[in-house]
Amino acid sequence: MQGQPSPAGVSPAHTIVVPPDLSMVTLLGPRDELLRAMEHSFPHLDIHVRGNEFHVSGAAAEVALLERLIDELLVVLATGQSLSRDAVERSVSMLRAQTNVRPADVLTMNIVSNRGRTIRAKTLGQKHYVDAIDKHTIVFAIGPAGTGKTYLAMAKAVAALQAKQVTRIILTRPAVEAGERLGFLPGTLNDKIDPYLRPLYDALHDMVDSESIPRLMAAGTIEVAPLAYMRGRTLNDAFIILDEAQNTSPEQMKMFLTRLGFGSRMVVTGDVTQIDLPGGTPSGLKVVREILDGVEDVHFAELNSHDVVRHDLVAAIVDAYGRWDNLPSSSSARRDHEAKAVNAREHRRS
Repeated sequence: MQGQPSPAGVSPAHTIVVPPDLSMVTLLGPRDELLRAMEHSFPHLDIHVRGNEFHVSGAAAEVALLERLIDELLVVLATGQSLSRDAVERSVSMLRAQTNVRPADVLTMNIVSNRGRTIRAKTLGQKHYVDAIDKHTIVFAIGPAGTGKTYLAMAKAVAALQAKQVTRIILTRPAVEAGERLGFLPGTLNDKIDPYLRPLYDALHDMVDSESIPRLMAAGTIEVAPLAYMRGRTLNDAFIILDEAQNTSPEQMKMFLTRLGFGSRMVVTGDVTQIDLPGGTPSGLKVVREILDGVEDVHFAELNSHDVVRHDLVAAIVDAYGRWDNLPSSSSARRDHEAKAVNAREHRRS
């Protein structure tokens, strides 16, 4: 692809030429959906497409950024991967962040494939997280809901099992949120605990053939169990994931981390803004960073609203709660904030 500046005396304009062997439909999307995503991401540019050329007018820096975006998208398409509006918007976000990581490298990094579906990192933060799992024995992933903390850890675990880097996968969660209600659930102890492990099963079914899961679990190759079942064990040659770690006490966190055996790696995930522990009980995930700060081969990956890969509203909700949590605890500050929100809603209605 090459850019061609407009002749002197003409208003600032630039032509971006796409290789003629590329179908423009793959770059622009069905019904120009991806073109509209570009226009939305570059509101101050005037973008027109004719044949295999983009004719762009606007600030030079923004034009250059759009040209880089198209270059990155072409690299993704060259791998045979399709594009989505989400991929375009995330690529723009990565380019604006001005890091040394190319969006194409993020979007084409395959973690694991199953039944024609490939799981990949979708954001820069997620790529750093996945890279950290490759480089460190213990990784803590801390961030809000929807950032792929558990899902990507599961994908790396399955990939490690397929590559024979480990001989088993162990998935665990504290059942703290059950609390006193656990006794009121019907069935055996396993039946009572199962709902709290269900999200791990759901992710597993996305990555492993459903008919294989019972066989792998019966053989002990995949184990899904409450955190309490980890006590007293040494876990060798395993990929171990502790999910919802914000609901562990400091003592439980220490117990879990000291289960690490030879040839194993651990990923601990959690969201410190969603703690379900009884009042007054400190979260093991909150204190472990201070305790393990500076310990070699332990890494803390921070994910935020930019890494949310659910509905766009989830990122907005995460940010809104973050602003609320940062308000002074005085009731007057809260009332002022609520009054401003009400006034803003009334203004929009009028």
